[in-house]
Amino acid sequence: MPSVSLRRTPLAIATLCAVAGLTLAACKPAEAPKAAATPQAAATPAASPSIGIDLAGMDTSVAPGDDFYAYANGTWQKTAEIPADRSSTGVFYTVFEKAEKRLADLVQGLQKQDPAAGSNERKIADYYAAYMDEAGIEGRGLAPLQPTLDAIAQINDRKALSAYLGSTLRADVDPINATNYYTENLFGLFVAAGLDDPSKNVGYLLQGGLGMPDREYYLSSDPAMARNRQAYKAYIAALLKQAGTPEAEAKKQAEAIFGLELQIAKAQASVVDTQDIHKANNPWPTAELGKRAPGIDWPAFLEAAQLSAQPTLVAWQPEAVKKLSALVASAPLPVWKDYLRFHAISHNASLLPKAYADLRFGFYGTQLSGTTQQRDRWKRALAATNDALGDAIGQLYVKQYFPASSKAQVEAMVANILAAFRDGVDQLAWMSPQTKAEAKQKAESMRVMVGYPDHWRDYSSLEVKADDALGNAQRAQLAEYRHQLAKLGQTPDRGEWWMTPQTVNAVNLPLQNAMNFPAAILEAPFFDPHADAAANYGAIGAVIGHEISHGFDNLGAEFDAQGRLHNWWTPEDAAHFKAATEKLVKQYDAYEVLPGLHINGQQTLGENIADVAGLQAALAAYHKSLGGKPAPVINGLTGDQRFFIAFAQAWRTKMRDPALRAQVVGNEHAPGPWRALTVRNLDGWYPTFDVKDGQKLYLAPEARVKIW
Repeated sequence: MPSVSLRRTPLAIATLCAVAGLTLAACKPAEAPKAAATPQAAATPAASPSIGIDLAGMDTSVAPGDDFYAYANGTWQKTAEIPADRSSTGVFYTVFEKAEKRLADLVQGLQKQDPAAGSNERKIADYYAAYMDEAGIEGRGLAPLQPTLDAIAQINDRKALSAYLGSTLRADVDPINATNYYTENLFGLFVAAGLDDPSKNVGYLLQGGLGMPDREYYLSSDPAMARNRQAYKAYIAALLKQAGTPEAEAKKQAEAIFGLELQIAKAQASVVDTQDIHKANNPWPTAELGKRAPGIDWPAFLEAAQLSAQPTLVAWQPEAVKKLSALVASAPLPVWKDYLRFHAISHNASLLPKAYADLRFGFYGTQLSGTTQQRDRWKRALAATNDALGDAIGQLYVKQYFPASSKAQVEAMVANILAAFRDGVDQLAWMSPQTKAEAKQKAESMRVMVGYPDHWRDYSSLEVKADDALGNAQRAQLAEYRHQLAKLGQTPDRGEWWMTPQTVNAVNLPLQNAMNFPAAILEAPFFDPHADAAANYGAIGAVIGHEISHGFDNLGAEFDAQGRLHNWWTPEDAAHFKAATEKLVKQYDAYEVLPGLHINGQQTLGENIADVAGLQAALAAYHKSLGGKPAPVINGLTGDQRFFIAFAQAWRTKMRDPALRAQVVGNEHAPGPWRALTVRNLDGWYPTFDVKDGQKLYLAPEARVKIW
């Protein structure tokens, strides 16, 4: 995940991408970690299965009750090195590297096969080849971007500005599944089932327009953020100078562009407000946009965005939409044109000559993420090709790398964990029978999709040229936008996938009451078909439980079994749920990740709820999988010890400080080392490791958060 999502992004990640460790089954039997024994220790089998955890990466000199993350990962944490072209490393990075190597074999192999013209294989080969054509890209200079720059130069009034802004609208946000709130365009579009009426797809309009990751980069008084602001202005000026603007004029324009973005940042809603689904449900008739959000010439915007026929759009952040629209009218037109020109160059810099790409990496890679070396071009080409032609590559990937046996084994684990979750609902003493029945119905009807979709995307209309890298990217983005537009007003596909099979992530889909578990995450150390069940349930089982529990977190619990925004709670049960979640907010608020920088417990609440409930369900399912027999003791570790260690090792993460700061400020996931501390809330963790009152991680029974 860029920051690992395990929800709904991406790890985006995404994004985003956290984290890697040693391949666990390869570890040699080591001295038994000094953990407390349990009554299970008496039943050692004659032949032990593969342990499935990294014994060598542990630090058994640390008491589990003082720092469980260090106990499970301390030696790895001390010795692991973040690759120069990465901002973080850990388990997700290990699994990502495996998937990346496979994709390289597939895509680069097509270069040697001369696929038929018009075939998906030909498009993949040509897209990759165009990105790798460094000499051609260098020779063409800014020429491929010139039509865009000319369109910006021709903006001569607010109507033309509005039309240009509409023409740049793309389906590049996802506030419900991927919790991806960021778009560099002034607005972003999300197409999905309606919140009130899930029988039809509608369009959701979200705020955007910033070059830095979040409004806090512009507004925070943190000295590190102030340095980022100065570096951003320098980047803007340098990029404009590279594009031919005289240096003094480039600096002047940079100040004005930053000033406009500062106004945009002030207009935007915060991450916490954006997460509130009840603040987002604002269907606006498109005929009334001019009254509700004056400033933009909305007819011109909608026509350019191909949305004129839509009767309604949902304003996700209504106040931000109003303020951004007003800025279109109030900010000087020349500043808007300079802003658009800069963003057009910056957004496409990786597909322009090396000088542009290097400037972009210097800011976004080094300044904002701490990465010291740009990724090899073939890796960037592979990522870009995968982004543009994901399903086409996915079909090749699953044929070669995802056996039916793994799919069946994971589906069985999902069924076990779903059953454990339903059993857990039955055991909730505080919940009324009415709410229990609704919760169980939702769990029973939850659609679990493992590996890959039943239907693949059609790329026949996408033109790909072997000598037009930037044009390929623009056409691919437009094709994706048109694909999303075609869904508007249609009946939602309840079996729709929101990730490709080769994505190392998983996602919960509240509007579909469904989940996606792509093939690429179902790899060791998350899932090893030959490993001990304790390790599999502690790693991929907790991921599965996490995604199931997202259907019942502070966002998911707002949706019923049909994916409709609907309050199915009694007032008393809702009050109990809120009280429990407030305890979790305070627990995470107390974690300080960098001096003076604390996790935002409210911002990360949904993920933290899913971690707690998911881990509890996975543990119960593991116990049930034993069929009443004692768990084997392997290398001196009981089954429950291996389960919890596998969980903590799945979250092993080492990040550069700028990337860690970025995650805490703008992401809904707590960093991995603090997600590993979820164990504090499970009663079963305490006797498993003999955790006592007085140790740093000890929570009194009444302070432990139990939600599901």
